[in-house]
Amino acid sequence: MPEKKIDSAHYYNIAQLRVESWNDLKNESTKLHSSPRGSEEEKEHKKNLQQLLKDLEGVECYFAFPGLSCINSLREMLGKQEHTALSHKIAEITKNLVSDRYRSNPDFLEDDEPGVELTDKAEYAEVERKNYFEVMFVEDISLAEENKLRHDLKEMRLSNEQFAYGIVVQRSFQDALIALQFNFNIQAVVIRYAPPYHSKKITPLIKPFIQNILKLDFASRTPRELGPIMGTIVKKFRPELDTYYVTDTALGNLKDSTLKTFRRIFYRTEDLQELHLTIIRGISERFETPFFSALKDYSKKPTGIFHAMPISRGNSVFKSRWIKDFGNFYGRNMFLAETSSTTGGLDSLLQPTGSLKKAQQKASDAYGSRNTYFVTNGTSTANKIVVQALVKPGDVILIDRDCHKSHHYGLVLAGAYPVYLDSYPIEEYSMYGAVPLEQIKEKLLQLKKAGRLNLVKMLLLTNCTFDGLVYNVEKVMQEVLAIKPDMIFLWDEAWFAFAGFTYNYKQRTGMFVAQKLCDKFQSNSYREEYKAHIKGLKKNETPTLPDPDKVRIRVYSTQSTHKTLSSFRQGSMIHIWDEDFRKKSENTFMEAYMTHTSTSPNYQMLASLDVGRRQVQFEGYELVEKSIELAMVLRAKVNDHPKLKKYFDVLTIGDFIPEQHRKTGIKEYYNSKEGWNRMETAWEQDEFVLDPTKITLHIGRTGVDGDTFKNRYLMDKFNIQINKTSRNSVLFMTNIGTTRGSVTYLTNALLRIADELDQEFKTLSQKEGNNRKERIKSLTEDFPPLPDFSYFHHSFQAVPGVPGGNIREAFFLAYNEENYEYMPLLECLPAMEDNRILVASSFIIPYPPGFPVLVPGQVVSKEIIRFLTALDVSEIHGYRADLGLRIFKDDVLNRQKTVSSMGSMGSNSRKKITNLKN
Repeated sequence: MPEKKIDSAHYYNIAQLRVESWNDLKNESTKLHSSPRGSEEEKEHKKNLQQLLKDLEGVECYFAFPGLSCINSLREMLGKQEHTALSHKIAEITKNLVSDRYRSNPDFLEDDEPGVELTDKAEYAEVERKNYFEVMFVEDISLAEENKLRHDLKEMRLSNEQFAYGIVVQRSFQDALIALQFNFNIQAVVIRYAPPYHSKKITPLIKPFIQNILKLDFASRTPRELGPIMGTIVKKFRPELDTYYVTDTALGNLKDSTLKTFRRIFYRTEDLQELHLTIIRGISERFETPFFSALKDYSKKPTGIFHAMPISRGNSVFKSRWIKDFGNFYGRNMFLAETSSTTGGLDSLLQPTGSLKKAQQKASDAYGSRNTYFVTNGTSTANKIVVQALVKPGDVILIDRDCHKSHHYGLVLAGAYPVYLDSYPIEEYSMYGAVPLEQIKEKLLQLKKAGRLNLVKMLLLTNCTFDGLVYNVEKVMQEVLAIKPDMIFLWDEAWFAFAGFTYNYKQRTGMFVAQKLCDKFQSNSYREEYKAHIKGLKKNETPTLPDPDKVRIRVYSTQSTHKTLSSFRQGSMIHIWDEDFRKKSENTFMEAYMTHTSTSPNYQMLASLDVGRRQVQFEGYELVEKSIELAMVLRAKVNDHPKLKKYFDVLTIGDFIPEQHRKTGIKEYYNSKEGWNRMETAWEQDEFVLDPTKITLHIGRTGVDGDTFKNRYLMDKFNIQINKTSRNSVLFMTNIGTTRGSVTYLTNALLRIADELDQEFKTLSQKEGNNRKERIKSLTEDFPPLPDFSYFHHSFQAVPGVPGGNIREAFFLAYNEENYEYMPLLECLPAMEDNRILVASSFIIPYPPGFPVLVPGQVVSKEIIRFLTALDVSEIHGYRADLGLRIFKDDVLNRQKTVSSMGSMGSNSRKKITNLKN
């Protein structure tokens, strides 16, 4: 039997490697236990165990449990040939590690009572659960000093404390950063004095997982500088953590940046108890949920209801003979918390001053915004609020055409002129990618040349897209601001709420980049960089760096919290980082917020947003990393399994992103020969990246289209729910609620579908077989061309020949049914051959792809008609198959052309002409 070694290349992250290593350890110890004493088999298993323990030593040194002391204990047991006890102990540790039971109350793990098994203690500990976390101390101390520190802190704990913590000590700068990356349990960091820079513990096994840390170079800094630098890095990579600094530097010599970095600074002479109490206090403040707590308190109060809502307190439900089952299904607490009251500890969403205001402030801290607002009727409404708040009639918005329909309707409400941007097509899979930066800049320069750059107000992009494409937010914002320094950015991050809680993702979010660019543009080093950049430009070359004296950071993000984090359906947020918010936008924002926000918001939804914030601040990093890991595991399983590869392909980075947008050249996250490609470099450099939690499965070789596959196979047979299909693909998503069991269930379902397809193909007649082959050919080779946005009819163009259209005018023109007619799709192309110009009078939105292929006022192109004709989807909003395409009548367009040409007339003349339309 070969020596048991761990190959880290085939593990996505350290968490996966760690769990699998403990499972391997458990299996080897079981085999050792059952091997005859003195046999060659026993020697082989001993050797394997020694190697596994050695490998795990380089991992467990970054964790409190099981930790290094446990590894040393197991090694002693192996040396003493206590094989039975060793096997039992490893099995117990593995079970507690995999199940996370030790985090319910870890105190039992520190006891050494003889004869008491871990499981017995765990069951006892479950009686009084405590929230467990770990505190990392960074200081080069001896093992004896570490043990004393652990003992002293344990002595300070009170039995009635809500929280319990273990400590993990790291003795170097690099080790501290590695622990932060590996150890999800760390919730507070105490940097004591000046740690040395280099680690002495890095093993070849963990090197692939820490390349981002090894690339950092602070080795030349003095030990005294490293403490404050580490505090800054912690705030960058895991800003939710509380950081503390213990120093002997006099207050007068501490830099302002150091004072701002740490939650509190201690001196060595201060009592350790003060540090302990401060740590607990910091955790308690994050744990607080102002609105949820207020709602719980309110539900316990005896009240008399002489207001609206008979359902409040459950009075109309539990007294009923006919709907009591409704109350039993949801439980009494749901109804006790149902109220329209804004007093008694509760608050008004429209004008919060108490618990809701505090909850939104805490959400702002968690998501890295300057202002955060809760929205209780979905991100569709959040999008309309932001557009209406910032854009007035006649303003110009650059907007990706395949964004959510709520943005298009928001433009109608605001009266803005959209300049539609086309995403690059991915025709093989009947979907669109994202908008290249060069196209955005090209449109801006066209508007600048036409003298309309001053009217451009906003750039609106979807980040990430439904299919998982993510922009290089920093590059887009920086280069756009170089042309339009006061541009407002609206990043629709409906599917990206989770992104702020792990660094790779965070660096491509609107809020993180807004803070980063604000700091950057205000620095002296940037001023020097800008001067050199301008000096080096060729004649007529467009700068790519904004002027620091003119640039303003104005960024808004809308977030469907309920889509990827813990919140009831329609729970959403608006995050704002706007330097000019108070000066320019706060009043209009609040007016728009009042316009679209209900005076009777759902309190359960608001409470879920409050609690969801608490969750991501404590375990967001862990849960997001686990959801990515599970997505990677599923990708690898489909790639590696011969049965699954026969019918399915997981689409890769190379399938979604053209080579010119991938500077790093990375084509896929995983292949069976080489294992995992690290994604960090791509997320730092490439113009577009693919969110691995969006798993698109190509199903063309099944001969079944996406909609049929979803309904007939996934839903009807296995009750598996998915969000999106295309002609030849289905989209799966992992999120913070996805479990290993659910991924296993999906894998098993795909295997059973593959078996069923095998059997089905065998029973087809020759004619049926030929039909199936034709269907497969259609789904794998014949692709309906994806049309670009054509153009607005000149009657609805803001300025002839210049990007931008009056979508509002066209939309409301169609309110008069005499202004439009229907034309069957099959008659459209012949009409166009006769030189008739067809202009859409409504939004035409096929599902999929789920965005408008036509908007009011847009000229219908031959490509669009061919696309609609080739579509084999049953749901097309705005299109009636029995009547055809709704288009404006020619005489209406002619009158509209006359009105449009009168734009420079006086208002009375324009009114007379406008009356012709009615």
